[in-house]
Amino acid sequence: MFQELYHYILHLAYQLGYIGIIIGMAIESSLIPLPSEIVMIPAGILVFQGKMNFFVASICGAVGSYIGSVLNYIGAYYLGRPFVIKYGKYFFLPQHKFEKVENFFNKYGSISIFIARLLPVVRHFISIPAGCAKMNFYKFSFYTLFGSFVWMVVLTYIGYEIGQNIEMLHKVMPVVKYGTIALCVAIILYIIYRAKRKNG
Repeated sequence: MFQELYHYILHLAYQLGYIGIIIGMAIESSLIPLPSEIVMIPAGILVFQGKMNFFVASICGAVGSYIGSVLNYIGAYYLGRPFVIKYGKYFFLPQHKFEKVENFFNKYGSISIFIARLLPVVRHFISIPAGCAKMNFYKFSFYTLFGSFVWMVVLTYIGYEIGQNIEMLHKVMPVVKYGTIALCVAIILYIIYRAKRKNG
């Protein structure tokens, strides 16, 4: 069943092309929990097959992520925190989950936008507290695009390496998951270290 789904997504990605990547990643970065791996790894496989360009696919993925994130940001910016608390549960964002993401944003500030793009679950919702806090839009855009592009390059490269070997996908994804988490932890520790040196 997984193989059938894989081939269907691969065929769909080929049919929709770069526009499909933008649409898929815009959905992924909105409140609909579509894993970015489902979009970008097939794109990487199409790069391997010579049907897509590596950097164009990665850029399209980053643009799609940015579009979805901006929609969330604008909605939260104008509707405000009380609206999110009250109605977020109807959009896959119950209060307890929102507060966790909000605490993450408040703890690490602007850089949390970049870090969140590399983390599962958090990447879908980090734009909401940023909008509620009325974070500077240009700063938000920079960190969102930068973090999204890094993640798109990683996923596209994984798809490229996998080629048509579906079995390799099961072995690679856990390594990517824990490697990404380790990278984010390292970034957070560095930020804390710099902050302590500055205050000390």
